[in-house]
Amino acid sequence: MKSLSRHTLLFQRTLHKRAMSTTQLFINGEFIDSQATEHIEVRNPATQEIVTRVPQTTQHELDEAARSASHAFREWRKTSVLSRQRKMLDLQHAIRANMDELATSIVNEQGKVMGDARGDVMRGLQVVEDMANITHYMQGNKLEVSSDMDTYTVREPLGVVAGICPFNFPAMIPLWMFPVALATGNTCILKPSERDPGAAMILARLCADIGIPRGVLNIVHGAHDTVNFLTSDSRIRAVSFVGGDKAGKYIYERSAQNGKRCQANLGAKNHAIILPDADKEHALNAIAGAAFGAAGQRCMALSVVVLVGEAQLWVKDIVARAQQLRVDGGLEPHADIGPMITPEALRRAELLVQSAHDEGAQIALDGRNIKVPKYPNGNFLGPTVIDNAQPHMQCYKTEIFGPVLTIVHADSLDQALELVNNNAYGNGASVFTRSGACARRFESEVEAGQIGINVPIPVPLPMFSFTGNKASFLGDTNFYGRSGVNFYTQLKTVTSLWRKQDAVDQQATVHMPTIN
Repeated sequence: MKSLSRHTLLFQRTLHKRAMSTTQLFINGEFIDSQATEHIEVRNPATQEIVTRVPQTTQHELDEAARSASHAFREWRKTSVLSRQRKMLDLQHAIRANMDELATSIVNEQGKVMGDARGDVMRGLQVVEDMANITHYMQGNKLEVSSDMDTYTVREPLGVVAGICPFNFPAMIPLWMFPVALATGNTCILKPSERDPGAAMILARLCADIGIPRGVLNIVHGAHDTVNFLTSDSRIRAVSFVGGDKAGKYIYERSAQNGKRCQANLGAKNHAIILPDADKEHALNAIAGAAFGAAGQRCMALSVVVLVGEAQLWVKDIVARAQQLRVDGGLEPHADIGPMITPEALRRAELLVQSAHDEGAQIALDGRNIKVPKYPNGNFLGPTVIDNAQPHMQCYKTEIFGPVLTIVHADSLDQALELVNNNAYGNGASVFTRSGACARRFESEVEAGQIGINVPIPVPLPMFSFTGNKASFLGDTNFYGRSGVNFYTQLKTVTSLWRKQDAVDQQATVHMPTIN
């Protein structure tokens, strides 16, 4: 009998430890059992086994989390920026040391393959590492505006802030939020997705291990009632959200009505224009990875490919490249694509594929009803390619959020750009070409917040910021980087006058003092 891999053993230990358990809350530096009477089951997307139950945090527990965060802010805001920088350095080290545990939790609860789960953690880790630069980000400006008069700015934390996270990045999105909030001197109440809270709970443990003070980070769970509390409680000054359109609009509007700052990343329909002069092999590989990786459950997944001119002949090549991808459980060593998060998400994606057929598009590759022998109960959808889609079709207008690529044909770059810009969303767009002139024109004219030139998923590294726009974002200030610091801080402007003539020059006396 072959020996089990390290990750399989870790996975089995995690299942044994957490079988039929209830996920705890993290309030005032302690992991506590909720007194909730309502719970949400978290099931392994590959097996349907119950991994844990997530409580709908009670009103008393939510109030206690806000009270704890508010109390902790009084002292945390006074800590030096160097002390907070040190905690970010400690946190990045702790995350690296626990990478496998975090990734295994993501595979178990969310369904990603192991390599992609590690990538989830790594992209969040990069934000933590960037927050080690907080000493630079927190600097203000100073100017002598008149004789003996200075005006300068001081960047200060807001207070208690909240983060509401989606299911598709259980580690990365929490790490977009709370490290930036804490490094800037705020305290945070985080609500991970009720579908996969395990990674966030591990991160809370790591924060406790490195000495983040009690109450600075709190984690609560639940659905509507928890969201309503976080968007209405007067102690919470700002709300960050990543997720779908309906929830995001509700959270943004409710936060604004209650006088809170809000940044909300919503849906997307990311396009890639393929010009006929593109490097074909590079483009095909990029399309396959960006469209089908993470089972298409990324806000920056490549949803639509626009084939221009002679590139319209590449459909069979795209299908062939997609067929090479292996669909399996996330811990299987050769898996490229894992299951979707829930049976409901799978059914929704399948219905949108069917709608494409019903509206006249061609299903060039149909991943429905795929069989994964080792995981017969998994939420699997194989790579699916819809050809000859039209802008009026549901498969084009709607974010499918599955491993489904929609192909549209265009005769020219002009037509392709018009198609992309008429799309309501604005998270990202890419072009594949060898022409610098075409790339320059695309960069200048395309209406999306994050642009890739021969890059399929142009998510900026944390020294920049995530800059989706149009219907993909609500708010004024984006996530992480300098924009993230701006979101979690406010400026205080000071004007001071110290007149030279008020200074009294006294020469030091060095002789032995005497008493007269």
